[in-house]
Amino acid sequence: MIHAVIFDMDGLLINTEKYLYQCWKQAAEEAGYHLTHEQLLCFRSLSAEFAVPRFRAMLGEGFDYQAVRKRRKELMEKHLEINGIEKKPGVDRLLLWLAQNKYKTAVATASDAERTKKYFTEIGIYHQFHEVVCAPSLPHGKPMPDVYLHACARIGEKPEYCLALEDSDNGAVSAHRAGCKVIMVKDLADPLWETAQFLDGVAENLEEVIPLLQKLQTQSGALRGYHRKESTEDGN
Repeated sequence: MIHAVIFDMDGLLINTEKYLYQCWKQAAEEAGYHLTHEQLLCFRSLSAEFAVPRFRAMLGEGFDYQAVRKRRKELMEKHLEINGIEKKPGVDRLLLWLAQNKYKTAVATASDAERTKKYFTEIGIYHQFHEVVCAPSLPHGKPMPDVYLHACARIGEKPEYCLALEDSDNGAVSAHRAGCKVIMVKDLADPLWETAQFLDGVAENLEEVIPLLQKLQTQSGALRGYHRKESTEDGN
C-alpha cells in the first residue's frame, strides 16, 4: 500500500522547467555553445556533480559550467521578477485530495532550500507538505537516490510505501533507485524508453495522478489478498 506521495518541484508543481530550459540555452549560446533539444532535456534535475562532466563531454573541456550556470540564474531571476511563479494546473486539487485521504506528503527537489521556500511561499503551498527535502544539502543529487531516501526517512515511511511524482528522467531514476514507486507526469517530454520500463504510470497532468494512484492501491490490495489466499492453501 502507498502511504505517502513525494513530489519533485520544477516542472511538476511549478511551471519553471520550460523557462530553465530556455535560460540554459540562451546562457550557453552567449558563451559560444549550441545545445540541442535532446541535450537540454538530459540536464533536467541533474546535479552539478554529474552535469559538469556531461556538459564537458558534449561541449569540450573548456566549457565553464559555473559561469554559464550563473548567467542562467540571472536570466531566470529576471524572468520570474517580471512574470512570477506559475503553479501547475491541478496542484491544489491533488494536495487537497491527498490530505483528505490521509496521505503523507513531501517534496524531494534538486533546488536549494532558499529558492524552494521562496517559490512555494509565493504560490501558497509551502506548509502543505509534511517535509521539504533539497538535494543540495545531501552528499549526492539526482539521479542518485539520496534525496528520496532522506525524504522517506523524514516522513517515517519505507520507500516501497511511497509514490514519487516526477517530470524528468533523472528525477524518476533517483526515486526508482531509492525503491519508491514512480509516476511520470509529463512536462517537456515523454519518458525515455529505459525510464518507461520501471515506471508505475505516466500521467499527462496532475489531474490524472489521482486515478492512477487509486489503481495502484487497488492492485496492491489485490496482490496482498492473493498472497494471503496462497499461504492458506499451502497450509492445508
